[in-house]
Amino acid sequence: MENRPPLCHSEGVELENIPQLRASDADRDRVAEVLGDALSEGRLTPEEHSERLDRLYAAKTYAELEPLTGDLPRPRVSLAKENPALPVPVRSSSDIHCFFGAAERKGRWLVEPVTTVNCVFGGVDLDYRTAVLTQREVVVNVSCIFGAIDVIVPPGVRVESDVSAIFGAIDDPGNDTVDPQAPVIRFTGFALFGAIDIKRKLTREQRRAERAARRAQRRC
Repeated sequence: MENRPPLCHSEGVELENIPQLRASDADRDRVAEVLGDALSEGRLTPEEHSERLDRLYAAKTYAELEPLTGDLPRPRVSLAKENPALPVPVRSSSDIHCFFGAAERKGRWLVEPVTTVNCVFGGVDLDYRTAVLTQREVVVNVSCIFGAIDVIVPPGVRVESDVSAIFGAIDDPGNDTVDPQAPVIRFTGFALFGAIDIKRKLTREQRRAERAARRAQRRC
């Protein structure tokens, strides 16, 4: 097998040992973060960034991921698995009813194909960053009356909103990927004198890993 250079001396991981292992969604997310930073810093043009994203989401193995960041001054794909044995996702009811109170779904929870959220004079928090989708596209059907629904989604997940606002407000972050195979969370329903706020951000652990990667890059 052809010899390849190590990813980064400070990481001590060599791609030559595992080039044909299949990449996970988390691996693709890490590469997408590096490409996004390179775009914002002017290291990649928008056309180059879009082309690499297309290659990223079509990649199946580490060998296909490695060239995407090979010319960028960042550690390449980290093959270390922070959570080699993830817990089984928690299965909860697909119906969330909140009347004059609060409800939430967060952590490693199982997202059913259709989730129904009824929020009346209350607040609902939905955190999808470490959730497990039962299929590529899931639907969240909301009825928000004099209430608030706060949603957090991770990078790389497409958000589609078909919610009708009647004296209400709907705020979504837009999409950061054009990949037709990306996971999709589709919101339907209505907000009557209510608000639906959708944000896209990393978990605390992902932000910590990102800072560690940047420190490692400075040592390379």
